[in-house]
Amino acid sequence: MDGLREVAVPFVVPGPSGVAVRDRLKELTAADERVLRLVGDHLGSLASRDLRARCAAGLDHDGQAWAERKRVVTGESSSRWAGSITKATHDQWGLARRAQLGHIQGLEAGVRTVACRLSQPLGEKAGRHAPGGYCSRREWHAKSRRLRVLQDRLEAARADRQAGVVRVVRGGKQLLNTRHHLDAAGLSEAGWRARWEAGRRFLKADGESGKRYGNETIRVTPEGEVSIKLPVPLVHLANAPHGRYVLTARVRFAHRGEQWRDRITANRAVAYRIHEDVLRGRWYLTASWTIPPVPPVPLAAARTKGLIGIDTNADHFAAWRLDQHGNPVGAPLRFGYDLSGTAAHRDAQIRHALIRLLHFAKRHRLAVAVEDLDFAAEKTREKHGRHKRFRKLISGMPTARLRARLVSMAAELGICVVAVDPAYTSKWGAQHWRKPLASSKRATTRHDAAAVAIARRALGHPIRRRTAPPRDDRSDRRGHRTTQAGHGSRGREETRPRIPGPRTGCVSPDAERKRATSASKTVRDAPDAQAWVHNSLPLTE
Repeated sequence: MDGLREVAVPFVVPGPSGVAVRDRLKELTAADERVLRLVGDHLGSLASRDLRARCAAGLDHDGQAWAERKRVVTGESSSRWAGSITKATHDQWGLARRAQLGHIQGLEAGVRTVACRLSQPLGEKAGRHAPGGYCSRREWHAKSRRLRVLQDRLEAARADRQAGVVRVVRGGKQLLNTRHHLDAAGLSEAGWRARWEAGRRFLKADGESGKRYGNETIRVTPEGEVSIKLPVPLVHLANAPHGRYVLTARVRFAHRGEQWRDRITANRAVAYRIHEDVLRGRWYLTASWTIPPVPPVPLAAARTKGLIGIDTNADHFAAWRLDQHGNPVGAPLRFGYDLSGTAAHRDAQIRHALIRLLHFAKRHRLAVAVEDLDFAAEKTREKHGRHKRFRKLISGMPTARLRARLVSMAAELGICVVAVDPAYTSKWGAQHWRKPLASSKRATTRHDAAAVAIARRALGHPIRRRTAPPRDDRSDRRGHRTTQAGHGSRGREETRPRIPGPRTGCVSPDAERKRATSASKTVRDAPDAQAWVHNSLPLTE
């Protein structure tokens, strides 16, 4: 067991802290769309200027600076619009800081790996805990130059973080770079410009409890009427009192509609966001609100009726049901999905696979055991070298989106999610469970075995099985035991106790006899006190 890292304890994942529902704004007129674009462009320009001011403040930003930023934005919009804009830009700056830290950690991991491999002799094989040397002198020279590049990038990133400098693009860096590769993206300049402007618009308002229908800036009535508080420069476009513009579209939230209606009727805070899907030519309204945190179910209660272990792969979920004792039940399950195509297609595939999996768990009243995966520092090319297919595989797995989807959907169905440490689950599962679970009619894959290992770890049972003894010693004479006995079980290393009964064909030696023992009929078992008498020969005439 030397050299193995310590495995973290399984835990029950807490439920989501908020919900969001979306509906399409249908039957919008040309005037409605024009007003939405004008308001979004105006507020987007204010958000861009506020983000620049927030990035310029850096680490010296405080409450007074925040109040000054809000005062500047309020003069060209309103107090509530200014509050939403400043909060959104501050959150965006914080997200950029966290991404910067992740970038630095990735660079540090790459520098360590390359430096370690450069210090090894050429052709040195990789050990169990250390990478090997490079194959040729040419590769060694190329990687030495790569190390200098990584070190320079690391020094620049550390300097930026120490100074509080971040680089943020409103609308997205990917869309910005697409402008230089329109032919490869299959876009025209006008098409790209429409997507760029739609991505930089700002039509998002935070809710406020106690106000009418929970939001004064973007108000939605229980009947579905949507009205917007216009900024000061655009008040002349109002078609309702108090500088408001009422849209002709009506919204009807199909999902959680009753919860949303109860919330706005009680004047509780609801945040709204309006955005345009340029590819489809549609407008959408998203409503979101927070929910009180629910205490997670104790781990012992989640293990009561067993678990279903899930092994996440590139194209499917491998699952297997286990009872509370750690024994696989039934046949392995597989829920496939396709992660190629657009982000919306991948997200839909993940949702469809998860809903089939969770319906099975709900039907059998099972909790779900899943690995706490995080590939943030495991997909660098310095760590995996020439394994481009593997790097592409782990980069394409939406681990963060998968966790969010699984937790929210499981909470909606009332299913507990248990997260386990992913260390050695695939290796030990294939080593100890793949062959025993295979049969002449069923081939067990290593992914199925990994699902068993994940569920056993969530149940608190060891993954590895004890090596079977020789055939002649597979009996109670040697005290052979299975691995189902837990660490705290008394007498698990002792021989099996002698239990009298009809199955063993014997009775307890202390049992009271009901009849006397019959005399033996063999000479060998004759009593020692018996005397032998030699009679004389019979008389004959």
